[in-house]
Amino acid sequence: MPTKIRVRFAPSPTGPLHIGGVRTALYNYLFAKKNKGTFVLRIEDTDQNRYVQGAEQYIIDALNWCQIPFDEGPGKEGAFGPYRQSERQHLYKKYADVLIERGKAYYAFDTTEKLDFHRKNHEEQGKTFIYNWHNRLKLDNSLSMMPEEVQRRITAGEDYVIRFLTPPDEKLTLLDTVRGTMIIDTNVLDDKVLFKSDGMPTYHLANIVDDHLMEITHVIRGEEWLPSLALHQQLYDAFEWKAPEFAHLPLIMKPVGKGKLSKRDGEKLGFPVFPLSWKESDGYKEKGYFPEAVINFLALLGWNPGTEQEVFTLEELVELFTLERVQKSGARFDPDKTKWYNQHYLQEKNNFELIPAFQELLSKHGVLNQDAHHLEKIISLIKERATFVSDFWELSNYFFTGPTFYEDKAVKKQWKEESSEIMNNLLPVLNAIEDFSSLTIERIVKDWITSQDYSFGKVMPPLRLVIVGDMKGPHIFDIIALIGKEPTMQRIKTAIAVLT
Repeated sequence: MPTKIRVRFAPSPTGPLHIGGVRTALYNYLFAKKNKGTFVLRIEDTDQNRYVQGAEQYIIDALNWCQIPFDEGPGKEGAFGPYRQSERQHLYKKYADVLIERGKAYYAFDTTEKLDFHRKNHEEQGKTFIYNWHNRLKLDNSLSMMPEEVQRRITAGEDYVIRFLTPPDEKLTLLDTVRGTMIIDTNVLDDKVLFKSDGMPTYHLANIVDDHLMEITHVIRGEEWLPSLALHQQLYDAFEWKAPEFAHLPLIMKPVGKGKLSKRDGEKLGFPVFPLSWKESDGYKEKGYFPEAVINFLALLGWNPGTEQEVFTLEELVELFTLERVQKSGARFDPDKTKWYNQHYLQEKNNFELIPAFQELLSKHGVLNQDAHHLEKIISLIKERATFVSDFWELSNYFFTGPTFYEDKAVKKQWKEESSEIMNNLLPVLNAIEDFSSLTIERIVKDWITSQDYSFGKVMPPLRLVIVGDMKGPHIFDIIALIGKEPTMQRIKTAIAVLT
């Protein structure tokens, strides 16, 4: 096997890509790039009954949006294609036959009804039915019949499967980069089905054959595949192939309670579990997350750099990532932390970068044709209070439309008997200002307040109320300068009429 590192992400196109799958892809990507290797996408679609139209493209789109594109795969054909298992169907029977010839596998003709009978019979006795060394000679397979009978039944078109012949009374040593050394007693393993009479392999055979033919050096996959490791190691041994190095990643756990993170958890607690929208479920992209934020929080769900650092660029993750620092135990998902990451990346963005998304948001509220420099100034004032660009409207709507109502509590607290007169007296002061910039407006208005012997508490809170409609927002003179002289004066006049 070559020394060049080759890893693969091998999802089944049975639905949307869960963020647990994105994390698996991310760790494969980081490991490949760290070692100047190749990141392969292989679509494992041997189970055509579960195939979902559009799922493969969704997987590709999700990886691209997350900025972890594959080097080889569907649409990026390399020397090891095709990269869909359904297009490699012709390969697998040959390898199943090799195992038969070597006495490592056998034909089994047991009907579904017969196997169901055995399972129910065992359940009634409080046992679990396992098809392996202790009963296979009593069942309907090539181990318990003459070769001529086996050939006759195959020629006659009887349904069969090919099962792996698990050797009894052996101790199997399994090596895993994350979990260390494991010893498995082969007596507890069942004879898994490798090939079906419909000409399709099961996942186990196709997976091993493809990893070998694609020269995969490291298999980095989820913990749910750990029970399959014993069979996969035995298959490598049976074929006399060098096995890749294995690393099984910890589960992503629910935010509360026990168990693996699910779509239902997201629905209940109001956060996405998919990178992109799928049918009725919003994805991280549509919820307003930046891909950098998604990658950053996923990277730390199961891996840590050994320092207190929490924010990483993709380049830094590539440089620091090692499988040795992947943890064994499950990583609890924290929805608040994901928002914290997005807020961080939002603050890091250049204001001009955010203008297109802000313009799109404004257009949904009927605000069109805004000057980019004007929007950049507004963004600079509101950004620090936002977690998502979608928060911008609530934080900035008063820049574009005057108040349609005035918050009750603010009115009761800030609008006094003399407020109308004070605001009325302020109008000619504002009208006389030629340089309508924030600093100039602030200087002139504050000088006027002092000259009139008003307290600032009698002028400034009511002024914010009439301009914004509430006691919120950034520096009031910054708001007034961006709104402009005429709209500011009109808002004051409207408020006096409504509130007096």
